[in-house]
Amino acid sequence: MAENEKKWFVIHTYSGHEERVKKNLEQRIKFMDYGNEITQIVIPTEEEIEVRGGRRRNVTRKILPGYVLVEMNMNETSWGVVRNTPGVTGFVGSGTTPTPLKEKEVGEILKQMTAEAPKVKVGFRKGQSVRVVDGPFVDFVGVVDEINMEKGKVKVLLSLFGQETPVELDFLQIDKL
Repeated sequence: MAENEKKWFVIHTYSGHEERVKKNLEQRIKFMDYGNEITQIVIPTEEEIEVRGGRRRNVTRKILPGYVLVEMNMNETSWGVVRNTPGVTGFVGSGTTPTPLKEKEVGEILKQMTAEAPKVKVGFRKGQSVRVVDGPFVDFVGVVDEINMEKGKVKVLLSLFGQETPVELDFLQIDKL
């Protein structure tokens, strides 16, 4: 298990305990003076804009719930420091040998974390009935026809003058029925 180059490993934690594991591991590294062997601890997260009840909220969502990434020089001692941290259930790998992540995989995860524009999470889908809550068509009920995530717009089919008419609205202007 002795190697002299740092690689990224994935550790499994109790779900919802990722922050606690990161803090515990950082304290153990500092206390045991292991900063040269274990260099980075990352909880993969991404920013998301959630639209609920006509309001936008920025939400931090875990990309890999129950997992924490650790960059470390794998040896018996560093393995023990991480493995015996409270909340850690083990390393991801086959059998008893932890498997390092490929550079490409680490790059993709870190790139996803540093995306400039947060993703917009909408609470509706194509074909779903919605009510208009703002604008000139307030209280009209329609059906979602298209969702444009880039623009933050949705095309809703409203019944105007006895026929279905497509109307482009902002995510904030509609609500699920």
